Amino acid sequence: MQKRIALLALFGFVATIASFAQKPSPPESATCELGGGKSVKTNYSSPRMKGRKIYGELVPFGQVWRTGANEATTFVASSDITVGGKAVPAGSYTIFTVPTADKWTLIINKKTGEWGIPYKYESDELARIDMKVSKLPSPVENFTISYGKSGGGCTMNLEWETTKASVDIAAK
Repeated sequence: MQKRIALLALFGFVATIASFAQKPSPPESATCELGGGKSVKTNYSSPRMKGRKIYGELVPFGQVWRTGANEATTFVASSDITVGGKAVPAGSYTIFTVPTADKWTLIINKKTGEWGIPYKYESDELARIDMKVSKLPSPVENFTISYGKSGGGCTMNLEWETTKASVDIAAK
């Protein structure tokens, strides 16, 4: 009987892993270590290009985007930080973006736990921050959020298709 239970548990575990691996927009995370035990962590779902035109079509220009897929993207600061020069207190937030062809806006929102869109959380916004936008030399298939070291902080990079949007983050 115990062997049968163990076998069923193993089968359930393998089935869960297999279904996780097949998700079209699997969960991902990125962390920025700011030093002194201070950090920023981002959890998001990473959609794939799959031959589609992304910015300006799948992700319309000038509209709020959940910045990933599925649930809205989380942004957790372990301490007070600045994002693009704007103060962000320690805490859990949701981030959204408004992409255009040559300018992006990062929205840091105090409301957490929502699905993402339609966006109806303007009254909960902490900040809207301009992001730098550049073209990538080659297409990026998987939407990716990453952090690179920059001075005493990090730069958050959003990359997908042939677009890179970035903003600097520093400890306060």
